[in-house]
Amino acid sequence: MNEPRPVLRRCVACRELLDRQQLWRVIRDHREGVLLDRGMGRSAYLCPTEACLDEARRRKRLNKALRCQVPDSVIATLQERLSFQRDSR
Repeated sequence: MNEPRPVLRRCVACRELLDRQQLWRVIRDHREGVLLDRGMGRSAYLCPTEACLDEARRRKRLNKALRCQVPDSVIATLQERLSFQRDSR
């Protein structure tokens, strides 16, 4: 039997190609603005690591990929997820 091939996406910070289930998805929705994980619209993917989040923030990689201003609240939410991941280990 043929196993389904993984859907690969590229992290906007480190440019590594990974299975999309391993990455955070940030979406620009034309109605809702910038969302995380669910929705239709232009998407950018980010590794769930401190290094990639810092790189994306510093060089405005999410803004460039989504072609819009990403609110600080979205970055803060990703930072909280990272802290939660670290604490749960």
